[in-house]
Amino acid sequence: MNMRIGGLASGMDIDQIVKDLMKAERIPLDKLKQKKQTLEWQRDDYRSMNTLLLDFRTELTQMKLTTKYRARSVTSSNEALATATASSAASRGSYTISNVTQLATAAYRVSGKVTGDSGPKIDASKSLDSQTTNFASNISWKQGSVESKTLTGNGGTSGLNLDLEKSGVKILTDSISSMSVKVNGVAYEVVAELDTDPKVSKNQVKIDETGNLEFGTIIKEGAIVKVDYVTDKKVEETTLTADATTFQLSKTNINIKSDVNNDGVVDENDIQFKLEIGGTSYSVDTNGNIINSENDNEVLGTFDNEKGTIHFNNKQTSGTTIKVTYTQNYTDFSVTSQTSKGEVKENFLIQSSETLNQVINRVNASNAGVSMLYDSASDKISLMRKETGNFGGTSEDDMTVSGSLGSSLLLNDDDITNNGAKKQKGTNAEFTINGLTTSRSSNTFDMNGVTITLKKEGPGETATLAINNDSNIVFDNIKSFVDKYNELIDKINKKVSEERYRSYTPLTDGQREQLSDKQQEQWEEKAKSGLLRRDSILTGALSSMRQDFYSPVSNNQTDPLYRQLTSIGITTTANYLEGGKLEINEAKLKEAINNNPEAVEALFRGGGDSSVESEKGIVHRLYESVNGTMDKLKARAGNAFSTNEQFTIGKSLKSVDDQIDSFEDRLKQIEDRYWRQFTAMEKAIQRANSQSSYLMQQFSGGN
Repeated sequence: MNMRIGGLASGMDIDQIVKDLMKAERIPLDKLKQKKQTLEWQRDDYRSMNTLLLDFRTELTQMKLTTKYRARSVTSSNEALATATASSAASRGSYTISNVTQLATAAYRVSGKVTGDSGPKIDASKSLDSQTTNFASNISWKQGSVESKTLTGNGGTSGLNLDLEKSGVKILTDSISSMSVKVNGVAYEVVAELDTDPKVSKNQVKIDETGNLEFGTIIKEGAIVKVDYVTDKKVEETTLTADATTFQLSKTNINIKSDVNNDGVVDENDIQFKLEIGGTSYSVDTNGNIINSENDNEVLGTFDNEKGTIHFNNKQTSGTTIKVTYTQNYTDFSVTSQTSKGEVKENFLIQSSETLNQVINRVNASNAGVSMLYDSASDKISLMRKETGNFGGTSEDDMTVSGSLGSSLLLNDDDITNNGAKKQKGTNAEFTINGLTTSRSSNTFDMNGVTITLKKEGPGETATLAINNDSNIVFDNIKSFVDKYNELIDKINKKVSEERYRSYTPLTDGQREQLSDKQQEQWEEKAKSGLLRRDSILTGALSSMRQDFYSPVSNNQTDPLYRQLTSIGITTTANYLEGGKLEINEAKLKEAINNNPEAVEALFRGGGDSSVESEKGIVHRLYESVNGTMDKLKARAGNAFSTNEQFTIGKSLKSVDDQIDSFEDRLKQIEDRYWRQFTAMEKAIQRANSQSSYLMQQFSGGN
């Protein structure tokens, strides 16, 4: 960079002089920036118009649908017996419902009192393990570890593996029938080794004790496979990464029972909880103390079974390996339900730490299609199928419960007839409609677009359901459409009629410095005005839409009496300044809808996508016109995702940007030239001053 000297010799304010000179030089640059700003404002105006048209096109899409013109209303002569609603697909007419001899009901089971005669009442919020003996039929616990794992199908294979070898556990084969395997939510029947037929059927999966799963069908790539299973034990092993005084197990309420002889020594053959630290084995005594029986029953710490937490008396240092092996009480039950989609069976593995409330929540959230609840007041459990109807045919039951916990809850077949328990099959609704005796699995059913609901049994009663056109809804739909059209053309008319204030150009940086924020806002409001005044695209769109509305519609669906909007009471307003807004003669429009709703629909929808202009309905014409206008606006102004090279104004902006860049480079050169010239002047003046001073000194010395 050239050295700049700012008037030290001449005494002139060179910096200000250069700035003033550059102001004049920058005038063309300011004009380019003003041109760029004007183009950006114009682009944004076009895009805002395109957004308006997009909103209106969405309304046109809705007005293409038959539902806008075929709203139906239903009246019932006996609402206590039957009511109905109708979709646009329903034909006008009537249905007669009579002789409702039976309503559809859901299958259910209600247990007897689940609490035993001597124990305290069951608390649904407490663990099942803590209330084992409180049930009228005690829970029969099994020992193992209930696990759940989610696998992903790798495609092209029918086999997966639970990867149990690393932890040294195995599947309890006697619990396989109560395990659950689902692929993308679809349950498979779990089977063990098949001695008679080694093949696995399509809806089955075979599991062996090592955790191998073999499906009867190929598992697709990415399929989600959820497996609930039981292993012979639980093994948790870790190496501490920091000093610790506690160790948290993943489960609670585990088995810690260990037989102790008269000398207080633990029987090694009956240890259900084993803790290994650095190779030394520990167990838990009946008081919850963690002891080493080989070292005078040394107490290492305590075990909180309710929380599953081991507390060490002394800190265990980082790097120590801790391994815990244990089992937990568990039980199982299953619910099988006959549904409209066929038989559904859900297996549930229940840990002893779970509460009755948790069990109920799991059942209700499952795919069993049932609702379960426990009523503490009556001390009974209810299980009801969510669907009404008889899907079990002539069989005695279309919903069954089995398994150990099912017995304890008094819901199994062997228990359901005792202690005040009861069960009921689902029933179908039986009735006569228009003389035809029929039945349905639900009290609410569809009949040719009409949804009918039976309300009560009434063998001798009749209800006539009359389906008519709902003229009020159709009227509201058309009125809303006209209002949106008027709103659109009002905004477009205002934009193409805006006054253009050519003396109000975009503000330069220098001009902004001289104005307040309010003054800048007022100035820009006028500078932005009229940028789309008399725009050919928008005025052409207004003309096209007016033509779409006014031209008659003539096709096979239209009635000769209803081929123009005026025939149904829609005309332009008398005030020409409103630019072709529409107004509605409400009485005439309602009369047309009531007298000939099909003709009104044909006027708007026409012959669908016919290529003949006169056959097209008003809505289809408008849709094409709006689409064409939007394409033109996009070609001129693009959208938020367009690059400048893709639309006309964008190309102009790029050209202006290139000119601005080029001119700014030129201005820098001019400014550098000015500074070189003034610097040279300063140096010359400085030399002249130095010579003058020297001569003065010489003359002074001669005297």
